[in-house]
Order: sequence, then C-alpha cells, then structure tokens
Amino acid sequence: MAHSLEPLLKPKSIAVIGASDTPSRIGGRPLHFTKKHGFKGNIYPVNKKRETVQGLKAYRGIKDVPEAVDSAIISVPAAIAVDAIRECAECGVKSVVIFTSGFAEMGEAAAQLEISSIAAEAGMRVVGPNCLGVFNISQGWFGTFANAPSMIAVANGTAGIISQSGAYGSHLFLAAQKRGIGTNYWVTTGNEADVDVAEVIEYYAQTSDVDVILAYAEGMKNAERIYQALETAREREKPVVFMKVGTTEAGALAAASHTASLAGADAVYEALFRQYGVYRAETTEELVDVAYACQFGRFPAGNKISLQTISGGVGVQMADASIKRNLDVAPLPDSVQKKLKAMIPYAGVNNPVDFTAQALNDPHLMEKNVSLTVDEADYDSHIIYMASVPESPFTKDVCIKIFGGLKEKYSDEPMIMSMQASAELVRTYEKMGYPCFDDPSLAVRAMAALTRFGEIYRRGRPDEPPALSAHTLPAPTSQVGEHKAKAILGSAGIPVAREKLAADADSAVTIWRDIQGPVVLKVASPDILHKTDFGGVLLDLETEATVRDGYASLVQRAADAAPGARVDGVIVAEMISGGVETVMGVVSDPVFGPTVMFGLGGVLVEVLKDVTFRLAPFGTDEAHRMIDEIQGRAILDGVRGAAPMDIDALADGLARLSAFAAKNADVIETIDVNPFLALPDGAIALDALIVPKKVAKP
Repeated sequence: MAHSLEPLLKPKSIAVIGASDTPSRIGGRPLHFTKKHGFKGNIYPVNKKRETVQGLKAYRGIKDVPEAVDSAIISVPAAIAVDAIRECAECGVKSVVIFTSGFAEMGEAAAQLEISSIAAEAGMRVVGPNCLGVFNISQGWFGTFANAPSMIAVANGTAGIISQSGAYGSHLFLAAQKRGIGTNYWVTTGNEADVDVAEVIEYYAQTSDVDVILAYAEGMKNAERIYQALETAREREKPVVFMKVGTTEAGALAAASHTASLAGADAVYEALFRQYGVYRAETTEELVDVAYACQFGRFPAGNKISLQTISGGVGVQMADASIKRNLDVAPLPDSVQKKLKAMIPYAGVNNPVDFTAQALNDPHLMEKNVSLTVDEADYDSHIIYMASVPESPFTKDVCIKIFGGLKEKYSDEPMIMSMQASAELVRTYEKMGYPCFDDPSLAVRAMAALTRFGEIYRRGRPDEPPALSAHTLPAPTSQVGEHKAKAILGSAGIPVAREKLAADADSAVTIWRDIQGPVVLKVASPDILHKTDFGGVLLDLETEATVRDGYASLVQRAADAAPGARVDGVIVAEMISGGVETVMGVVSDPVFGPTVMFGLGGVLVEVLKDVTFRLAPFGTDEAHRMIDEIQGRAILDGVRGAAPMDIDALADGLARLSAFAAKNADVIETIDVNPFLALPDGAIALDALIVPKKVAKP
C-alpha cells in the first residue's frame, strides 16, 4: 500500500491555486520551476482572471480542473485560503501545500484547526500553512516559492531534507549543495496543521530513494509518530542528522524535585536522540559534514581508528580530536611498527603514523604504510591526512593512482581523506569513495559520527523493559513522602532499605532493636522535601538513648524549620555505609511522557549536574548505556583502592524505574530516588519522593 505522502512527494498531476503569470512572484515560481525542470505530469494553473498562465491553459477554480489532482498549491490570501482548501477537499485533491501565512503563527489558531478538520475528514494531506513548500528533484516537481530550485549545482542524489522552518530549509539545501550532497526530496512543514517533521522522516526512512536524512525542528507534537519514524530509520540503517533548536525554562515544578530542576526540554530531546541513534548537530556545517560522510555508506565496525599523516603535528591534532570523541587511538602492533621503521627509519610509527617528508621522494611509501596498517593491524576506520601533496603538480598523478588503488583494494574499509585541494580534485577523490575534508579535526568529527551510527546499527532491536504486574497506582491526592514512596518503588522490584515508621520514641526504640544494628533516623513528612537542609537526618545511632533522644530532636527540628508541615513520625532505617551515591528520577514531559534521569547523586546533584536522560520505558541494555555516559563513570569502577560497584544492579534499578514510570504515566509528574546507593553487591534506594500530576499542576 502506497504511503499517504506519495501524492504529495511523487505527484502525477498538480494544480497551483493563485497561479501568477510572472515567474518571480510567489504564485508564479512553482509553475516556472516545475516546467523548467521537466515535470512529466499534468500542470493546472488556477487563476480566474486569465486564460493562460506562463503558457499553460488557466482554470477559474479547482472545480474546473478536469481531474482530481495529486497535489495542489494554495497561494492565495489567508482570508480566502480556507475556502480554497475546502474546495480542494470537495474535488478529491489528495494533498495540498499551503504557502499562505496568518494562521497559528499569528494567533489565528481557530482557522488552522479548521484546516486540520477539513483535511482529516476528506483524507487529504496538508503541508503548512506558512511553509515554503516541497520539491522532488528527480521528478522535476517544485511545489515551492523558495529560491533554492534556481541554484541547483549538484544533480539529484539520495538525501532527504525536512525542516519546520522554510528559510532554514532553503539555507540547509544550499549548504548541502555546496558540500556536494545530492538531494532528492525537500520538505518544509511550517505550522504543521497535518503533516509534521516526524511523518516526513518516516517516509524518507521507508522510501528506497533516500539514504540519509537531514532534519531541522523547533519542537515536536506527536511522540508516538517520532518514535516510529526514528525506529524505522534505525532498523533500515538510514542515518538521521538532526538540528533541534529552542529550549524552555524549567517551570515552577523545578522547586519540587532534583529531577525536574535538571530536566529542561532540551534534555528530553537529547534523550530521544541518544535512544534512537540520531546524530545531533549544533551547526549547519556539522549537519552537512556528517550527512555528507554518511552518503558514502561506510560505517565502522568499532571505534578503533588509525591515523595516517604526512605531518607529525597534524597527527597529534587528530589524535587529540579522536580521543575527545571516544575513538580508540590504539598503538600499532610491535610487529607492524618494526616493518614501518624499516621502511622509514625516522617515521612516527605508533599511531598516528607519520609518513614524514620522505614520502615526497618516494610517494609509494604512503601506499605501503596504509596497506601494512590495514592488512596487519586490527583497525575499524582510517583517516589519511595529506596536506596539499595531492594537489602538487609533482605528486598529483601518482597520488591519484596510489589512493585510487588503495580504495579499490580496500573498498569496504571506512576511510576519510583530509587534504587541501581544488574542488575538482576533491570530486575525483570522492568518486574513488573517499569523503574529503579540508580540516583534519572535522574529518575526525565525521568519522566519530560514522562510528556512532555503526555502533547503533550493530545493536539491533532494543531489549525489552522489565515486566511489571499490578503496579498501577491509584491517583495520589498529595505529594508522596519518603516512607510510602519507597514502599511503592519496592513493590516494583527496586531495592529499598529496611525501615519502619515510628509514631513515638518508644516505637523508634523497638524498631531499632528489631534491626539489630546502627540505624538512621529521618523526619517523615510529605511537606518537607530536603531534610538535610535543616538537620532532619541523624546517622549511625547505636544505643537506645541516642535513638530516643534523636526522635525528640528531629520532631522539634521539623516544627522549627517548617511550622505548618505535616509530620507523620520518624523513619527508623538500617544504617548502610560505603558505596557511591547515585541519583535516579523521573519527570513527565508534556509531549514525550515520563523521562528517566541517572547520574551521580547526593546533596550536590544540582551543582554537579552529571546526569543523563532516557525516555521510558527501556531495558537494561539502555540503562547500561546511560550509566556509561556520565562524566563520573570511573568512580563506579572503584578509585583509590575502592571496590567496583555493582553496575548490573544499577542498570536493573533504572530499567525497573522506567517501566514503573511508563505504567503510571497518567498519574506521576516526578519521582526522585536520591540517593540510589551503588554498592559492591547490589544497589539500594535510601530516599525517595513521588509528586503526582494534580499536585505539580494545580
């Protein structure tokens, strides 16, 4: 069954409502471009004042067009645009592209909702309003008034561009052209009354004539659609390179939990991209550089990289850049180093391998070095830096022969060439199969991106989250304090400390005796968030007297610090020493739902901000990746003689929290588990807080 966007992106017939006889006008450009680029289908200009438009027969209205077209462009004022859209629906038009502005972006949301309603009822797809349109270069279909179609320098290729912003979409297309990226499809979605960025990504992921996807967006509205789109792209090994812009301030909820204060909207998108293997670009240059490298279709099988260079200094630069991007600049085996030394006695042969200037006297040394490294050392990728040597009249022809032969011999090896060369020579090396970069650091960035995509594609489908049964919460009417929150989390399989709630000092002493060891006393109050701020926690109490006195002291401290707070009593818990304090939590995003946080915990969590996020639910494999991402990861492996922590237990706790949060997404706004204590054997929740939605959003 054809995708519903097929009539929009591969139309066999089109109409332009508001068509102009002047090619430079907004209503004239789609006709001009589409005719110029050889569109094979039927073209129907709609203009009630003219007999012909740009040499084509004109029609007074869409109802007068002799067929139900696949796609119609709406290029009329906002006051009559909705009527034009309704007429298209009545005439069986399959898709419309609305250039017209003056809808939701100007506060006219009702008119945009009417467009959505008309389209949904008729089964007609809508791009826009307030967009620059769409085009398909291979078909000669240019449903746009952007300048881009008049500036095509590279023949159509296998890239698909999708942008919410029309102006940025045009900018991105031209930047891609300049970088040598052949683009096939280009779509700008504008206000997204119907078709959104996610659906276009899904179309690109499914179609056979797109290999790499370049995307730009300010935000998303449909979580399930973007999940499906990105999962399809991942399954089909189609790289998505995405620029996501725009962040929002943390709301009033930030005061209620550590997790909320650390989880701005941008953190949620970062979680989305990490989880689904999207490369996030910060600049247009980065976006097109990475997409350009992806078009060559070579993704490393691991992160071990060899660096071949004619400059020792640049070799150091590339090594620094590689290590910064988590590439393994492992030394060459001793046996290979000895053979290289025999060829070039003064060469650097560790990794990077420095050809030295001797390669100018004997260019074939470059061939021998690269061949020896590929044949006898176990590297996943290779970057070759040649400065301006390939352009020199003394070495140009021999370099073409050498590096052409190397790429032919090692066609499956991911290799990037960094050199200073003319555009013409760069095209020659690209045809051999080398992505080419002037700046060696940017070559490293691109190879790191390819390596990341390779790792993502090797993963296969994500593992399933833990199965939880009967852990749906009734809607809480107030904030859930530590004791009850830990009991709830414990029922979901998250380990919690042994503890009981004492209503008086005698009960506290009885609980202490049952625990048979040192205890911790904590004020139990759903109204007091951070107990340590006023001394609401007493540690390592070992006698009846200290327990009894501690109880009285905590009750008084709570009354002094928060006079109106409800105090349920005092928690008496087993004292657990050692380990590493981590934090895990949940915050509900209005689009993506529950988002899980992990990082180093304790009282300094908001100062350190060493945290990472994922969208719930997920399995232990994803949890392990979260743990590996934090900057303080080495602490969990044991430092200064300390024992390593139980990473599997941490991952299991994270995965269980994600499953619990997903199951209770309609009820829970935030969860804090801080600290979630990592131990050499196990992990245990020592404190917790649950904030329900009705409390967080009065």
